Amino acid sequence: MEIPPGLSRAHVLVLPGGLPVGTEPARPWHLPQLRMSAFTRTLASRLRPHHISVEQVHYRYRGWNGTHMSPVRDALEALDRAARRGQTRIGLVGHSMGGRVAAHLASQDGVESVVALAPWWPENDAEQVPAGRHLLVAHGTEDHATDPRAAQSQAMAARDRGVKARWRPLPGGGHFMLTDPGWWATTTVDFLVCTLATEPSTWPGDDHAS
Repeated sequence: MEIPPGLSRAHVLVLPGGLPVGTEPARPWHLPQLRMSAFTRTLASRLRPHHISVEQVHYRYRGWNGTHMSPVRDALEALDRAARRGQTRIGLVGHSMGGRVAAHLASQDGVESVVALAPWWPENDAEQVPAGRHLLVAHGTEDHATDPRAAQSQAMAARDRGVKARWRPLPGGGHFMLTDPGWWATTTVDFLVCTLATEPSTWPGDDHAS
């Protein structure tokens, strides 16, 4: 059951992964979309009691596509729709390429919280997250598709310049969130509840942020 826009305290956009280059249409049966569809359902179920609504963004194209930044355009349209519905407190949850999309949307009006799950940040993309935003970066330590060391370094650099950044490693975890899927969901939900369900507060576990 969807939460009527007037009753939701906040709205979360879920941003799937994709390819560095891919101009063919993105389809619901492609693995990045399927993977995040299941994750979106889990988030929606667990965030509904906190009056936080959840929506997965559907891309027109499969790839990032260089300076076109194709999925960013699709996500901007989703942000605009949320604003027209009166949903002005926004959280972003992106996996892999979706983590890059989230970083590039972080400066948009209304965005308060950003969750980057095993993010693909090849160009220090966390620099796009402005000071004052809440940022969670979660990464499996055995990810061979995107670099957990680079993600940690970027998260800590963001914290040093005023982003409220947290770093959460999953020992032994890989890229596709198949190792301990409950950990990925719980880590994401706890962060979103603490940063969006009420006025921003200290997130449990901040003593492990470095």
